[in-house]
Amino acid sequence: MRLSVSLGLWQDRPAGEAVRTAQIADEHGYPEVWVGEMATYDAFALATAIGARTRRIALTVGPLAVTVRDPMMIAMGAASVAELTGRQVNVALGTSSPVVVEEWHGRSRSRAGTALREAVQALRPLLDGEKSAFSGTMLTSNGYRLRLPAPRSELTVAAFGPSAVRAAALADRMVLNLLTPASAARLITDLRLISPATKVAAWVTAAVDPDPAAIEQIRRGVVPYLAAPGYGEMFAEAGFADVVRYALTRPHPRELLARIPDALLESVALIGDSVEIMDRLDAYAEAGVDEVALVPASTDADPCGEGTLKALAERPAPAGGEDPPS
Repeated sequence: MRLSVSLGLWQDRPAGEAVRTAQIADEHGYPEVWVGEMATYDAFALATAIGARTRRIALTVGPLAVTVRDPMMIAMGAASVAELTGRQVNVALGTSSPVVVEEWHGRSRSRAGTALREAVQALRPLLDGEKSAFSGTMLTSNGYRLRLPAPRSELTVAAFGPSAVRAAALADRMVLNLLTPASAARLITDLRLISPATKVAAWVTAAVDPDPAAIEQIRRGVVPYLAAPGYGEMFAEAGFADVVRYALTRPHPRELLARIPDALLESVALIGDSVEIMDRLDAYAEAGVDEVALVPASTDADPCGEGTLKALAERPAPAGGEDPPS
């Protein structure tokens, strides 16, 4: 199984750790770093900075919210980073959350699934250097061609529901976030019925031999998902129906945090020693995941997730599988 790295962009850590985490990934031979966008850096600016401070690692920018950034904007951004860094630059797309799209940006998420599918269709020719000629029901781009060299980016779609899976079938990769191997297997089965060739990646938070602060960091990251449609059902199926029922009462986040057992975290994260984590990686591989993008926890005991990334870069290769990233 291929391992890459996704920046955690942890809100309880200094923002600048994102660049250092990417440097560590580069130093230990990981082939790709996923550069997301939350409340700190612009994703294209951060990707450019990473490209200037690393030697060889490829960059995937996103997921970018398709109801916030239009196809021309995304294509120009990807081409800019590729030209300025000399790296392979890929693009990930998603629908993001109501908080980000509707509250932060003041945009509508209406028919976001349609916008996601149309973004893939509109971006493919743009990223290959062709003149845009796309008019959809949600997105339109006509008459623009990149003046910079075409980045020929691989397109990835962040998916969870059926509409996003259908959009991912048009892309090169589908990426899943915070899923149990069983839930990942069902989505991959749905994808394979439409597109046998689309690769599958999964973002999975990781902490090798974690200290208590790392466990708490991962626990805080799970809180928003417990009452979310689809995720709540997934956690209930995994044996945590009592926690989901409590989350649906909308308690104070601090009170919900105290109710989340370590076993729930272990159902969707890579936590433990190297042997335990290898078993979890095997479970994702058996579910059909081709690539795990490690999201390393970062604490004072393991700043930037360096210990975790080093340990997993040095893991033994699975039987019949790929060599470790380093």
